[in-house]
Amino acid sequence: MTLNAHATVMDDLVVANHILVNEGVLDGFGHISVRDERHPDRFLIARSMAPGLVTAADIVSCDLDGNVHDEQGRKTYVERFIHSEIYRSRPDVKAVIHSHSPAIISFGVTGARLRPICHMSGFLGSQVPVFEIRDAAGDNTDLLIRNQALGKALAKDLGDNAVALLRGHGNVVVGFSIQQVVFRAIYTENNAKLQSDAMRQGNVNFLSDGEVEATSRMNDEHLDRPWEVWKRRAQLFSGV
Repeated sequence: MTLNAHATVMDDLVVANHILVNEGVLDGFGHISVRDERHPDRFLIARSMAPGLVTAADIVSCDLDGNVHDEQGRKTYVERFIHSEIYRSRPDVKAVIHSHSPAIISFGVTGARLRPICHMSGFLGSQVPVFEIRDAAGDNTDLLIRNQALGKALAKDLGDNAVALLRGHGNVVVGFSIQQVVFRAIYTENNAKLQSDAMRQGNVNFLSDGEVEATSRMNDEHLDRPWEVWKRRAQLFSGV
């Protein structure tokens, strides 16, 4: 990766933090990372701070054991093990988001499973898995993914899926680029809102397996279109 390409990735990572806050996926909590293509056994993530305030100077490097590499000795998020263990188990993944986006929480604590309801959310697959932390650590945790063992258990439940819910906590979304993972995080939240509304009205006609495949391919061809809109909105909101 050239210096210019690395700078572009850093800029996109900063913008992604701001987009996710502006679009209601992140607030004072949550985080996004990107694999460092210069060092595939590391990823880039902000220091522990509110994502809406992240700048390029706030980005640190973290390895797959969860160790932070930063000349200033700064710390990153407690739940960095979400990212490290997913990158370790999924070489195809280039970006990871953990959020508490509100509409998805109910699907992790009820019998209603999150499923794709519209053509923008085919990436959800036939059904989104739910990570139950009690199975890995008992019933007296604070629900946070605080260590490698919990990160590994979450990565196992995520499997080859694009999204997994964390019961009573939030979700994790993965993608092959920053643009794709941001798209998926926003439309996971949108799908949850639509599905909740639809279930109150009657039986839901979800996407078929074939529609899931076709819509996912179609949307991946047009990631720049929503990215540029979300980027402009975030810049206008922040006054940049």
